[in-house]
Amino acid sequence: MSKIKNAQLLGNLIFEILPICQRKETELADEHGLLQAEFKCLRLMGSDGSLNNKDLAKRMNLSASRITRIMDGLVKKGYMQREIDKGDRRYMEISLSRRGKNLTNKLNDALIEIHKEILQNIDTSQHKSLITNMEHLHSAIEKWLQKPR
Repeated sequence: MSKIKNAQLLGNLIFEILPICQRKETELADEHGLLQAEFKCLRLMGSDGSLNNKDLAKRMNLSASRITRIMDGLVKKGYMQREIDKGDRRYMEISLSRRGKNLTNKLNDALIEIHKEILQNIDTSQHKSLITNMEHLHSAIEKWLQKPR
């Protein structure tokens, strides 16, 4: 198959898979009373992590004001805590509360179950190569994103 045809097939697959993954995330977020952005924020924080607001904005590819609104919602729901830097009020250290850690663990467990169910639809002998190829794709996309434009 030609490189052009492969590129076209890859592009189409990614285009079709992305909204399915977003739907999966939205459904899981809804089950826990979260907005999709809040769900993604919690996932980025990890089960016991802490970040500052600028790093979080960069990792989520969102503006500082959008991150602040997301954090406001998560703080109000009791999932996140923030500490404002006394020297620079624009800088905040963000961490998960105990409740946030518990929820993040539940979300991680739920995602594992979802992906176990998805893998049941794929022959077991193909699991390892699927994961390896997904890792290669992830790495290739990261390299492409780092290229100067």
